Amino acid sequence: MGMRVSLAVGVTFLGLMPLLLRAMDVAQVRSLAAKNNVTCILVFGDSSVDPGNNNVLHTNMKGNFLPYGMDFFGGRPTGRFSDGRLATDFIADAIFGYRKIIPAFLSSNLKPTDLVHGVSFASAASGYDELTANLSSVLSIPKQLEYFMHYKIKLRKLVGGGNAEHIIRNALIIMSMGTNDFLQNYYLEPIRSKEYTVEEYENFLVSRLADNIKDMYRVGGRRLVVVGVPPMGCMPVVRSIFGGNSNTCVDTYNKVASSFNSKIQKELATITATTGMKTAFVDAYALVLDAINHPQKFGLLETSKGCCGSGTVEYGDSCRGMSTCKDPSKYVFWDAVHPTQTMYKIIADEAVDSVNQHVFG
Repeated sequence: MGMRVSLAVGVTFLGLMPLLLRAMDVAQVRSLAAKNNVTCILVFGDSSVDPGNNNVLHTNMKGNFLPYGMDFFGGRPTGRFSDGRLATDFIADAIFGYRKIIPAFLSSNLKPTDLVHGVSFASAASGYDELTANLSSVLSIPKQLEYFMHYKIKLRKLVGGGNAEHIIRNALIIMSMGTNDFLQNYYLEPIRSKEYTVEEYENFLVSRLADNIKDMYRVGGRRLVVVGVPPMGCMPVVRSIFGGNSNTCVDTYNKVASSFNSKIQKELATITATTGMKTAFVDAYALVLDAINHPQKFGLLETSKGCCGSGTVEYGDSCRGMSTCKDPSKYVFWDAVHPTQTMYKIIADEAVDSVNQHVFG
């Protein structure tokens, strides 16, 4: 009995070690951010980083209703496609401490001080391909960049031209998208699949990514974090609909995600070499796959289905008002597509490590 108890204590301590180390890292992260004059966080992308911009758009790609947000502050839905906060919210918390969330730029509740600390221009269902956004009537990346220009104008009026340039130059820009380009565009619609092979489409998306980054650079951005696409074949909805087996990841989709991520990393290396822009890549693919294959490492239990509804096909509007699992913190996926805030926190921790090494290092 005594051996069992000591063993249990030892296992518990080992499980807590990463958390203890992470807690100690926070002070270092904030010190490095201050040393590198990080001013704010500016976000571009899809539902993985949209805190509610889609709430004001004429689209059905929304998550501003329960059970979305059930674990957010006050248990309220905000438009975030999760039970709580997103990775970008946790990154802001880690870097600044006094900022618990990144607000939506189009939010009616946006305050002038929010402009100084950072906003998200992201739009759920968007992608590197403009067609992807157009299919769902959401904000394309060119449109998000247009709002970035509006942001800069508002910032100049608020703090003056010189200060606005300083804020944007020292901002941490985060881009997270790409999944919709494949799942909601290439593999569902007949347009791009007739124009490109999968590999050619990957190259097309990377060229769009490069053009978008150049636009950000012209506006003043100098620090960029790109989040790679996750293992798409392991999403519950893909397993259920495309794979025919809810317990097995669809290998062909995962291979595309892995290939695409490799091309993004090569492009970022080229951009850094040609512009001097500091870039970092967050390997969401490896991280999510690790959580799925070794859930015990992260304190997780359920890896094959989401917490909302049956967990196999529901996301967005089909998740509205559905019953949920008892403990989302033990799940990788919140709905059949999107991670729980627990998984987003894990991704955020990896992102902060990558920023420390490649942007602050």
